[in-house]
Amino acid sequence: SIDEPKPFFDSNIMGTYSILEAIRKFDKKLIHISTDEVFGSLKSGSATEKDVFNPSSPYAASKASAELLVNSYFVTYGIDSIITRCTNNYGPRQFPEKLIPKVILLASDNNKIPIYGTGKNVRDWIYVLDHCDAILKVCQHGKKGNSYNIAGHNEIDNITIVRSILEIMGKSANLIKYVKDRPGHDFRYSLKTTKIKKEIGWKPKYTFEDGLRITVNWYLNNSSWWQSIAKKSMGRTK
Repeated sequence: SIDEPKPFFDSNIMGTYSILEAIRKFDKKLIHISTDEVFGSLKSGSATEKDVFNPSSPYAASKASAELLVNSYFVTYGIDSIITRCTNNYGPRQFPEKLIPKVILLASDNNKIPIYGTGKNVRDWIYVLDHCDAILKVCQHGKKGNSYNIAGHNEIDNITIVRSILEIMGKSANLIKYVKDRPGHDFRYSLKTTKIKKEIGWKPKYTFEDGLRITVNWYLNNSSWWQSIAKKSMGRTK
């Protein structure tokens, strides 16, 4: 969204509007998937569902705008809607330009791995199946008009993740190459998940170590899935 924000506005704002109109017309239930980025970078603590939005990138602003649209349709038209916000996902079949798969694919060919800045930016990571389980439980037991934070409670900086992947793969840390940090690169995201645990009884099942090992092995054993995609995307770093 830094280089070309308009597609994100079209998809996340106008796309959400189109979905909301269909929901209103056909009287269906909506589970709207948002992101921890709407709260912006946090020096300490974790954002709750009641915290104020503070997006710092065009993408994050478009997601915050989409949430406001969903809430407005709930208040104005009474649609059956729930919002979920999740931390960073990882797992099999993730688009190859994202951090974890990108590191795996670059390392598998012994190519240099670019790391923004010092690599100390922190993200909370959740295995994709845990996220799916949380969404299902929210759909089944969540309260209309509410929002729920979803997190894996695995706050790890980027350089530690890269080193962990290299260790699993038996690769040298010499593949790491530090590059200039990108604009609007938030330092840390974190979500508090007390609400979803208390009201719905959800908690993650996968440890980060187990999920990461599953993910690395999947990409190494399924090159036919990612090779054609990677050729088009690996030139870009996000």
